[in-house]
Amino acid sequence: MPPADTTADDDTTPHGPTADGSAAPGAPALPEALDAAAARTARDGRSVLHRLEALLPRVSKPVQYVGGELNATTKEWDCAGPATVRWALMYPDAYEVGVPNQGVMILYEVLNERVDALAERTYAVWPDLEALMREHGVPQFTVDGHRPVGDFDLLGVSFATELGYTNLLTALDLAGVPLRSAERTEEHPLVVAGGHAAFNPEPVADFLDAVVLGDGEQAVLAVTDLVRAFKEEGSPGGREELLLRLARSGVVYVPRFYDVAYGDDGALASVAPNRDGVPWRVVKHTVMDLDAWPYPKQPLVPLAESVHERMSVEIFRGCTRGCRFCQAGMITRPVRERSAEGIGAMVQKGLEATGFEEVGLLSLSSADHSEIAEVTKGLADRYEGTETGLSLPSTRVDAFNIELANELSRNGRRSGLTFAPEGGSERLRRVINKMVSEEDLIATVATAFANGWRQVKLYFMCGLPTETDEDVLQIAEMAKRVIATGRQVSGRSDIRCTVSIGGFVPKPHTPFQWAPQLSHEETDARLAKLRDAIRSDRRYGRAIGFRYHDGKPGVVEGLLSRGDRRLADVVEAVWRDGGRFDGWSEHFSYERWERVAQRVLAAHGLDVDWYTTRERDLDEVLPWDHLDSGLDKDWLWEDWQEALSGVEVDDCRWTPCFDCGVCPTTDTSIQVGPSGRPMLPLSVVRASGVLEGAGTSAGGTP
Repeated sequence: MPPADTTADDDTTPHGPTADGSAAPGAPALPEALDAAAARTARDGRSVLHRLEALLPRVSKPVQYVGGELNATTKEWDCAGPATVRWALMYPDAYEVGVPNQGVMILYEVLNERVDALAERTYAVWPDLEALMREHGVPQFTVDGHRPVGDFDLLGVSFATELGYTNLLTALDLAGVPLRSAERTEEHPLVVAGGHAAFNPEPVADFLDAVVLGDGEQAVLAVTDLVRAFKEEGSPGGREELLLRLARSGVVYVPRFYDVAYGDDGALASVAPNRDGVPWRVVKHTVMDLDAWPYPKQPLVPLAESVHERMSVEIFRGCTRGCRFCQAGMITRPVRERSAEGIGAMVQKGLEATGFEEVGLLSLSSADHSEIAEVTKGLADRYEGTETGLSLPSTRVDAFNIELANELSRNGRRSGLTFAPEGGSERLRRVINKMVSEEDLIATVATAFANGWRQVKLYFMCGLPTETDEDVLQIAEMAKRVIATGRQVSGRSDIRCTVSIGGFVPKPHTPFQWAPQLSHEETDARLAKLRDAIRSDRRYGRAIGFRYHDGKPGVVEGLLSRGDRRLADVVEAVWRDGGRFDGWSEHFSYERWERVAQRVLAAHGLDVDWYTTRERDLDEVLPWDHLDSGLDKDWLWEDWQEALSGVEVDDCRWTPCFDCGVCPTTDTSIQVGPSGRPMLPLSVVRASGVLEGAGTSAGGTP
């Protein structure tokens, strides 16, 4: 770590003015001596910790800003000389949400393994610290070296949801970086976005310099190579030339090199490159052979409480179940499994590096791994007696079996089971291609209750295409059957079922990208009817928990998820009006978003409903059509039509290809087991922590 900065508080460290040089709304005026130009001159990565420390006793949860976590990395600023490529990686939410994020953690390790690069992490600061930072001229900082974010070459931000957009603007402003990419100069970092929400970055394209589509591991290394070469050449042509090189490489999408035109009806007319050599369509990145990318090898152990207190291993990437509402499943195709051997090695090394007592086996549908039985039994055997528990985020009804559940709970506590039927009626589940019958669900929960489980959680969505009130009310009937079945097979009265409801938001690159979104008034009305149907039945009402969010956040998410570049003015205006942490109910204001959006969009003859509740047709140019997830647009449209007809489609892992287009477009293929690389022979870890048994473990430990 570099030596502490001993300069006075009136030095030239970036202080975070707004794009026009004024303080953000609600914040104290900044000292006049700290002008934005002077703030950007040094870029020497000097720590601001000594200035930050004085503020921490005055804020909530100060530990989230101090860094120093187990397995964190802080490298010398010039670790490879002047051409060192420096990344600040941001998850645009609070530390407790961002620190366990696997995507950021993986990129952090991948970059720091390079001798010619360094990566540090930054998170959104809570409003209490934001106000103090503005008052005292402290810039947006990294938690590793407490270096100003504005000093780095690149700011990489991972968007898991569109509701993090305003937090990015706060970070840019605090860093002294102009909000709009067109206003930045050579003194500012390149702002590079990634994550699932980046598959339609158009609503925030004016704030971004570049976008990575798809898997980031290889992409950030390719970007690092290009930036390093550019710096070694003396940065000829400046920022514009670097962005042009990045765009022409196809590694990233650079919005400024694409012109957007609109028709008289307000719809998008075209998106076209405005520079020679820039591709018409930018194709997503897909990492093959996950065993060759066993990251994170040294998972971070947070100092403060976080949303996931466990060590996680991604056991496969992608999903071909074909749930029509699921953007994550569509954009991460094809399925690529990690071998049982590779999973075992990652678990062993991760536990040794962290000391966690729970291992999460993560994917979009973890129980679908072709060797899940061997993996769970092998891990349960290995860690028997150590109180090291295993968990799956949720289990498909048709993938659940009692043997799997017993292995998952063998060394840890037996928690509740979570299933996701998604739709309340059989008809609606055919529409969304969730091929689970109510009888399948009842049979599954009967098995669980008969074997000692006492509670299950069922997850559904409200507002799905073609949904009616009756479809939603079927959720109450299903929950009642679950309770009745549990009581019957267990002979107990303490059976519980929690019904959790999320609002459906149509997403880009899915068959439902053309679908109308339900208004928040209709969503709330249906959920009220469902709540009444559950509570009115005295036999079961008290045994059924009911959790739901109102429909308003979903409308804002829908506005941003299918929006175009005209929404940049909305996002900025909401931010200037005080919008922060929109994913948190205590900070979210629908009134603010609606008021600002209606005012800004009126200048274009549009409104919020035009982006949300309006159905699209095949001929409409969609804002993300030039961004290639590999999925053929005609195939998506055909699947949309089949959804309206209630036609189900099988999983292409086990059936002939349905020509979605991903494999030929991205030059990839499905990778599923059996891999021929088993986890055995095992070295069994006993409670004493001593490895017992013959042979060598998958991780190579004797």
